[in-house]
Amino acid sequence: MDNIYLFMLIAITVLAVADIVVGVSNDAINFLNSAIGSKAISLRTIMIVASLGIFIGAVFSSGMMEVARKGIFIPAQFEFGEIMLIFMAVMITDILLLDFFNTLGLPTSTTVSIVFNLLGAAVVMSLIKINAQDSTETLADIGKYINTETALTIISGILMSVFIAFTVGAIVQWFSRLIFTFNYEKKIKNFGVLFGGLALTAITYFIFLKGLKGTPYYKELKSLLEGNELYIILGSFVFWASFSFIFEKLTKKTVLLVVIAVGTFGLALAFSGNDLVNFIGVPMAAYHSYEAWIAGGMDTTMSMAVLEKKVPAEPLLLFIAGSIMVITLWLSKKAKTVAETELSLSRQGDTHEKFEPNALSRAVVKSTTSLSTYFGAIIPKSIQEKIDKSFEKPNTAALTKDQSIHAPSFDLIRASVNLMIAGVLIAIATSMKLPLSTTYVTFMVAMGTSLADRAWGRESAVYRVAGVLNVIAGWFGTALGAFMAAGIVVFLINWNPTVMTPILLLLTAFLLYRNYKSHKNSSTKIIEEDSLTETGSRSVQGVILESANNISNVVKRGNKIYSNAVNGLAKQDLSLLKKNKKQVDKLSMEVDSLRDNIFYFIKNLDETSLRASSFYINVLGYLQDMTQSLEYISKVSHKHVNNNHKKLKFNQIKELKEIDLALEQLFNDTRNAFEAGNFEGIGNILDRKGDIFKLVSEKIQKQVERTRSDESSPKNTTLYFGLLLETKDLLTATMNLLEEYYHSHDSSVEPAKIVEPATIIAPEEKEIL
Repeated sequence: MDNIYLFMLIAITVLAVADIVVGVSNDAINFLNSAIGSKAISLRTIMIVASLGIFIGAVFSSGMMEVARKGIFIPAQFEFGEIMLIFMAVMITDILLLDFFNTLGLPTSTTVSIVFNLLGAAVVMSLIKINAQDSTETLADIGKYINTETALTIISGILMSVFIAFTVGAIVQWFSRLIFTFNYEKKIKNFGVLFGGLALTAITYFIFLKGLKGTPYYKELKSLLEGNELYIILGSFVFWASFSFIFEKLTKKTVLLVVIAVGTFGLALAFSGNDLVNFIGVPMAAYHSYEAWIAGGMDTTMSMAVLEKKVPAEPLLLFIAGSIMVITLWLSKKAKTVAETELSLSRQGDTHEKFEPNALSRAVVKSTTSLSTYFGAIIPKSIQEKIDKSFEKPNTAALTKDQSIHAPSFDLIRASVNLMIAGVLIAIATSMKLPLSTTYVTFMVAMGTSLADRAWGRESAVYRVAGVLNVIAGWFGTALGAFMAAGIVVFLINWNPTVMTPILLLLTAFLLYRNYKSHKNSSTKIIEEDSLTETGSRSVQGVILESANNISNVVKRGNKIYSNAVNGLAKQDLSLLKKNKKQVDKLSMEVDSLRDNIFYFIKNLDETSLRASSFYINVLGYLQDMTQSLEYISKVSHKHVNNNHKKLKFNQIKELKEIDLALEQLFNDTRNAFEAGNFEGIGNILDRKGDIFKLVSEKIQKQVERTRSDESSPKNTTLYFGLLLETKDLLTATMNLLEEYYHSHDSSVEPAKIVEPATIIAPEEKEIL
């Protein structure tokens, strides 16, 4: 390759486009979640407002580009060839790391990723220079290459942002909720003008005025702004308070809709202005390095001190980058996956908890509960009652769990606070030219407001805290992974740039494509035909009809699971038994999900139909008994073959096949009866109850006789008895289920119609801006 550096520059440019796509997919949650979570504004309006903010912010972002050029390392200490290797390694590792987190659906920080990529690559390249044969330097001289003071300032600012964002978000939200309460509709009419004026003043001042300090356009406005801050704030408050008053009078809508719209715009603008450096800062530095190299006679050993000079903005590049960011925002599907994580952790109501509790989350919840009890004993009871009254939530008992999940994640008050606080903090950092992590700030503000809003109750706290800890652990993983990966990649490229650069680029393309296909397959997966569904009926006869499909699917899948266990044992087919274990685990999880909905099912019943709750609970109990028996049969069969124990004897396999055939007939008849709604026909199945129990008992007796005479394998005996006894339990649960349906069904009664309860949302939240 005649000019490997031109090839690298082209590759870095292509990677920059891909990095913008991956980065925006990750960071879209930063400015979309508050508006999406409140459902106060239509999604189309949110996207248009955010797109405008991103595009304008990209044009104003040039002041942050210096971070990638000289914020982490000292350019004068590196030669052109070394700098290009550093930039190449940074772009490869950055895009792979961000795409990995996006595929997992976890929000991570593009700022932390780029900072630690630069740091890792620069440190390893410094070590390579120090260890060169003609070098007289030692490891202690590494400080000559790394801009330690600036790097530490950036890193400490990022870490401090986590604590500051969480604390400020929690405090502001606590006072906001104390004033407005959850039933804020009446108070917002009286105080909405003041709240709107304050919120919009804060957003506009810090984002539009403080944020201008990071742009090349600030010089023209400097004389007008500096020294007049107080007048600007007061004038802005008067303007926005007046606007809020006029808006509410003319439209009859709450000004919080405007706060959310302007906040989304401002946060998108602040994100773009702060984070664009993470995507194109390195490519722009590489381009300027290449220009200097060409002008300097293409001397590969020339010093890169030129990067220390201030470079004018590249308006065309910023325009192109902003356009790509906007297009990505509209087309990215991974952004939705990442957004679901934050929304589930900050949701006011119930949700499908995404994270399992761990020892640390349990310890945190227990300690904070104890601390709360302690402070509760100190604060006078009258004050506690007054505070608790402000935090009383609207009654949502009439909602089913699915309806609760699809309702707004939080109300307009919390959405406004999220946007206001996050935007202000990010704008302050941008004005100080600190590449603050917008992900850390927005996520921790959302978590702080969730805590203050008592969204993490005793029912959900251990799951939510586990989720937050997992995300934070992922952030530290980002830093460590970026540092190590960039160091390894720059070492490999330095070993042989001509060979390793194309190889690593091909590997990057392959990994990106594989992650894309994996995410596409998982996100487009439709509900399987045999999946279980929740019932919404309010009467016994309605529940019988609605749950018939579930019973049909359970017996169909149970029949297949039992047959696969027998066939796997007969053939010693470990892969079949392993697959069978996954199938029964999936079935068990679906049944558990139905049981989780019992609370909402009972709450949703009419008082005249309470018999339906007893019926439904019994049915779910029998379904759980059936799945537990299938779990045991599948587990012990897999364990036996996996441990390489002796194969079951021919007679044992033959007897299991006989039972399997009898069960298949039973399950098929049951499935046909439920699919056809022929509940009277269940009586015919129950008449054969004694025959199949007798068959299993005979096999147990035969095994007892074999054990006493010629059986020589304790493992085989244990397995066989376990299978037979669990089969009896499976049959007992199945027959109990059939009897429940047979005795409860009354064909003369017409099932009660399902009436969807009205979703409890404030009228203002239903409006579309």
